[in-house]
Amino acid sequence: MDKGVGILGSADITKEDIRETYSNIRQIHKSLLDEMRLAVVGQDDIIEQILIAILTRNHALLEGYPGLGKTLMINTLSRILDLDFKRIQCTPDVMPSDITGTYIVESDDSGKKVFRFEKGPVFTNILLTDEINRATPKTQSALLEAMQEKQVTLGTSTHNLENPFFVLATQNPIEMEGTYPLPEAQLDRFLLKILIGYPTEEDESRIIDLYTSKHEIEIKKVLGRKQLIILQELTREMPIADDVKKHALRIVTKTRSGEIYDKYLDYGASPRASIGIILAAKARALLRGRNYVSREDIEAMAYPVLRHRIIPNFESERKGVSRDEVIKEVIKSV
Repeated sequence: MDKGVGILGSADITKEDIRETYSNIRQIHKSLLDEMRLAVVGQDDIIEQILIAILTRNHALLEGYPGLGKTLMINTLSRILDLDFKRIQCTPDVMPSDITGTYIVESDDSGKKVFRFEKGPVFTNILLTDEINRATPKTQSALLEAMQEKQVTLGTSTHNLENPFFVLATQNPIEMEGTYPLPEAQLDRFLLKILIGYPTEEDESRIIDLYTSKHEIEIKKVLGRKQLIILQELTREMPIADDVKKHALRIVTKTRSGEIYDKYLDYGASPRASIGIILAAKARALLRGRNYVSREDIEAMAYPVLRHRIIPNFESERKGVSRDEVIKEVIKSV
């Protein structure tokens, strides 16, 4: 997890900027959702979780069936936040250099051959990695350093990535033939695993009307980089009571031992999950205009933080017990 930087002095941020952003957080959240709703119908919870990942300076994995608007959602959000956006469509023949970039040989003014680094799509603010499980393990691993260290190393040279930088990856849960499941070490780099389901009949009717008419969707910028940096810092400064922090800790430790662990799980969540739940709960509280973290924040964020960090045992898979059902049992037991 990233450590915060000083909020004052960064990007010419003043105390007045901080006060103004903090006092307007409810309106900022509402404006973000209102603008997203112009292009995306009925996915407010999903949008909020993506925003939470961004406010905590972390990455998110989106899983859902084809055609549910995952790419549209991320592209629209990048325009609202006025951030540079690039997309990689993962296939088995995508090479690591297709993501990170490579050195090319060219001639300088004197005709001498020189090497020049050609940046790959990872040098952006929001990187959408579509169907990440279709890339080979070698290509998947090329993202590890970028996601964790915010840099790319080629040969003896290290190139820092732009700030802010987020990887939002999508995964298709069907058609598993020819795919490469993400290893646990890489899954752990994603703060949240967000599940996207089918829309309701009413929402789908609105989607049809929206995308079969002559109406053109105009997306406006709502949040600038300065405000985004302030919100990221305010997220980490959000106070949390000791008993609420211990509640999160108990939820995570319950996945490692005890009756529920013995019944449902082979492996529980690491301390990174505890950090993730606290950070995500802080961001959720901030977006909702509160100056404290509640137990409800902790329990709501336990699902997307834990669902890719616990490994069910054979018996629970045989009985069709989902990871979310296991997490629900863990929360009830605490």
